Amino acid sequence: MNQRLYLDLVRTELGGVYGYALSQELDEIIRYYELYDGARLPDGSQSVSTSLHTNWIKKLINDESRYMCARPPELRIMPREAADQEAADQLTQWLENALDRNGWGRQLLGGARDAFIGKRVALKLSYDARDRIPLRLRFAPSLEFIYDPDERDPSVVNKAIFYYYTTPETITDKRHQRIWKQRYEMKDGRCILDEGEYDGFGNPVKILHNGHDTGLDFVPVFVVVNGGLSGDLLGESDVAELAGSQAAYDRTKSDDIEALKYQMFGQKVFIDASPESMESIKIAPNAMIDIQTEPGSPHQAKAQVLETTFAYGEHMDQTLDRIKDDMHELLSIPRITPDLLTGLGTSGKAMRALYWSLNCRCEEKWSGGWDAMLTWMVDAMFKLARRAGENLPSINYTLNIEHLYPIMDDDEEERAQDLQEVNAQARSRRSYVEKWQRDVDADGELKQINREKVMLEESYPFSGGQL
Repeated sequence: MNQRLYLDLVRTELGGVYGYALSQELDEIIRYYELYDGARLPDGSQSVSTSLHTNWIKKLINDESRYMCARPPELRIMPREAADQEAADQLTQWLENALDRNGWGRQLLGGARDAFIGKRVALKLSYDARDRIPLRLRFAPSLEFIYDPDERDPSVVNKAIFYYYTTPETITDKRHQRIWKQRYEMKDGRCILDEGEYDGFGNPVKILHNGHDTGLDFVPVFVVVNGGLSGDLLGESDVAELAGSQAAYDRTKSDDIEALKYQMFGQKVFIDASPESMESIKIAPNAMIDIQTEPGSPHQAKAQVLETTFAYGEHMDQTLDRIKDDMHELLSIPRITPDLLTGLGTSGKAMRALYWSLNCRCEEKWSGGWDAMLTWMVDAMFKLARRAGENLPSINYTLNIEHLYPIMDDDEEERAQDLQEVNAQARSRRSYVEKWQRDVDADGELKQINREKVMLEESYPFSGGQL
């Protein structure tokens, strides 16, 4: 990341308090990525000779994003009018195909991690009929874009600039530096695209688009801000919460190794030995020691080992466990141990209770911007495809979003309970089929059940269909 490029872009494209805030947080975001990758906070008290690092930050950020997005949410188009059900199913199928071609699961997981580390992430859509995958979507981390939101609705982007270096950062001559830059900006109700390659002075080298009218009435970019309060355009990093505990954990383990190195081995003690014999002593496996008594000493020279009585293992383990518990608690991630699993058994309800805090944290993130991003994304994908000439139905719909988490469920117990409700006429058969057999047509399935029931009754007319 070239900091000079970033600062120049911010000064050129944005101004005021918001632009100043963006320029001030650059070093902070870079540091968060370095900590995620394994860098350590500077600490003068840490030993130079022994330095052990266990990257809990990366593990916990990955655990959090994996739990939230490893199973992408299920998206279904729900028509507002019953007559549009077939068209809604067609749109759902088209959406699933488009997302699969873009590797949606991998993209969403990477985008979530970037947001958790770098405070925010941008989703960009583009359509090129000549491309193997015409409709493409991509998440960009906060170090690769800047944006200007609408004053009335911060979720609407008025301007977005994406950029990256195409030459090594070791090239310091600005004449030979190359920077790819792409700008989307709303002008007079139209989205205008400028794209090209520039040198270090900002002079164009290769222009791909210059004032190109995309034909859109919106910027095809949505920015998800991680955490923050009302009106926060920058967001918060989950890494910031873990950095202090990570440093304490590393320092404690490094100090432990130093203590073991200097305290666990016995100390060699020589009594009444002559200086000459001391100089010739070698401590090595199978080495012989020729120890001589100090001249004039009334005692015989002797050698012995003074064993240490240093013991702190239990306190050390307790300290490390407290630090790990704190880090897990900060991200609401349960710390699963073999003893804990033994107590819980295999109950799905117990596991859901254990992960309840993490569920709430993930739901907060979904409602804090990710669900809005999905709703915008689906609508924007339809608009881009229709503008490119794809024949998609146009209906009034709502997007049904079902969050899926990788945690076991007591399906059999729930099925049995639902069947009891059907038999007690507290739940309709249609509702049961739609819940447990989503891949089949509920009407067709109910008709088939009714036909089989009639056939059974006709085969056993005297018992009323009962064996």
